[in-house]
Amino acid sequence: MTIINVASFAAGDWIAPDQGARDIASAVTGDVIAQAGGTLDYQHMLDHARNVGGPNLRKLGFHDRAKMLKALALHLTEHKQALYDLSFNTGATQADHGFDIDGGIGTLFVYASKGRRELPDGQVLIDGPVEPFGRTGSFVGQHVLTPLQGVAVHINAYNFPVWGMLEKLAPTLLAGVPAIVKPATATCYVTEHCVKLMLDAGILPEGALQFIAGGTGDLLDRLTCQDVVSFTGSADTALKLRSNPKILANATRFTAEADSLNASILGPDVTPDQPEFDLFVKEVVREITTKAGQKCTAIRRILAPEARVADVIEALEARLSKTVIGDPANPDTRMGALVSTDQRADVLARVATLASEAERVIGNPDDFEVQGADATKGAFLPPMVFHCADPDSATRVHDTEAFGPVSTILPYRDVDHAVALANRGQGSLVLSLISHDADVARDVVMGAGAYHGRVYINDRTSMKESTGHGAPMPHMIHGGPGRAGGGEELGGMRGVTHFMQRTAVQGSPDMIQAIIGQHVPGATPKAAPAHPFTRSFTALEIGETITTGPREVTLEDIAHFADFTGDTFYAHMDAEAAKRNPFFPDRVAHGYLLLSFAAGLFVEPNEGPVLANTGLDGLRFMKPVVAGSEIHVTLTVKRKTRRTAEYGEVRWHVTILDGEDDKVAEYELLTMNAY
Repeated sequence: MTIINVASFAAGDWIAPDQGARDIASAVTGDVIAQAGGTLDYQHMLDHARNVGGPNLRKLGFHDRAKMLKALALHLTEHKQALYDLSFNTGATQADHGFDIDGGIGTLFVYASKGRRELPDGQVLIDGPVEPFGRTGSFVGQHVLTPLQGVAVHINAYNFPVWGMLEKLAPTLLAGVPAIVKPATATCYVTEHCVKLMLDAGILPEGALQFIAGGTGDLLDRLTCQDVVSFTGSADTALKLRSNPKILANATRFTAEADSLNASILGPDVTPDQPEFDLFVKEVVREITTKAGQKCTAIRRILAPEARVADVIEALEARLSKTVIGDPANPDTRMGALVSTDQRADVLARVATLASEAERVIGNPDDFEVQGADATKGAFLPPMVFHCADPDSATRVHDTEAFGPVSTILPYRDVDHAVALANRGQGSLVLSLISHDADVARDVVMGAGAYHGRVYINDRTSMKESTGHGAPMPHMIHGGPGRAGGGEELGGMRGVTHFMQRTAVQGSPDMIQAIIGQHVPGATPKAAPAHPFTRSFTALEIGETITTGPREVTLEDIAHFADFTGDTFYAHMDAEAAKRNPFFPDRVAHGYLLLSFAAGLFVEPNEGPVLANTGLDGLRFMKPVVAGSEIHVTLTVKRKTRRTAEYGEVRWHVTILDGEDDKVAEYELLTMNAY
């Protein structure tokens, strides 16, 4: 058998393992299949990331980085079979690959899409509205986010060698920060191949990605306030890394996503003949067997009403007894091996701890069948379920995690008791509730939300589209308080801002506008050389403004609009009734009539670069308009965003004013304009 020499990629060079390399065994056969580790110049790696990778990424805008992520995702999709083939040696089945490899690639796609939709077409991210400090508006403030000028060090666990890397890498690169990736050594050969695929594609700028196979040496001792450490693994290791004196002294950002005692609650309303009962059992079985239970989100505690415990045990035994354990490359295998024999020994030690407070009711580690592999050489274990009859007096079932195919059933009396038991895990990544009772769902969220990073609720209504208890989605945060690490990852754009610095910028509207690339009210208007609807996307400038002529609003206009639309609200039709309303001085014009008149004032009717009106945002009515009043409009180019090779989106700031120049209404108009 050819031994894979897992190399590190440092400062642009691949560096083979040296005499200090560690052997890596197949989880299935126990044979040595790879070697990894050696001496690296960590300062040179950091310098390369900070001085080459960072500047190269920061030169790109958010949309360019998003396109880069999409290109990476497409490239990995074309080559994922090679990753599948390697991953079988980690003990993962083809179904497990869907969580790890396909899930990781899917995360790249999500961040690429959300980056194009939700981030500006520039390099500065705006956080919140402009804050005026005076009456005239000549001095204002704006919160902005810019990329950190250091490096993100990603330290990942062994259970997800691809997803674990890509779920951190996607928001990091989108933020404009280079990364040094350090996977767990036991499965680093899979991560290395994924890194090679990405680097060989020529998509990433130089210095954006480096890779460590083996230990981190004194890398963490060299970090600064501009760097970030993102860690996934055990709570004990997270504490050790977080306590590094340099990290503490420099206030280096550190986020941890740690293994936790996640729980699932069967609602008190659920009976065995309801669809929620079967759903609950399926969820538990999936979490016990997927990745052989080696998931940070796996269900470790099964909370069932006292009257339903026997039913749950019977249903779980019926399903788990059909689980085919064996060679993960065999299509018939339902559950593969743990990652290593060392991990199997660790699980068995923790199982012995659980057995001091709970009875094993399903599975026997000394007597189970393995198909297509040798159970003594590979890291195999059967699914095991324990029953703790007295969870109130127990302690170890609430603080001991066997990181494998192991879970414990705990009976509860009522919803408050279930919540209290769930919270005894002292912080988890996810709590699930299977119930069709909305009141139960609310009580669980209110009682347990503070202890859990995610609350997953499922029933007959959502079961067909639900993603599963143990599947963190890129759109939602992944993390949790206390034992779960106290950090957050993913969460859509929340994950991006973790790698950026929020800064309060103060100055004149003109200064703020120049910095953020977006129109700021009060900035010096730019006179449009022609009607802006006749100018292409490229020609339009931020701040370009026109002011229309006036239009009188008549009583006949109001009556006609009411008759035409059917909107005969009393304030538009009955002068005496309107006067009794503290908001209206008399019979007033419809707000949407004013919007229609505004469009008539600023729209250029002839064919031109404006292709479509796609909506309006932030509409506010500030002052009523009575018959006989005049209105006029200012139209300003607020923001421009490239969308395709043919057109981009223009966001216009529209203000409707009356004859006294008081604001009647304002909103943002969106149009698609040809280049």
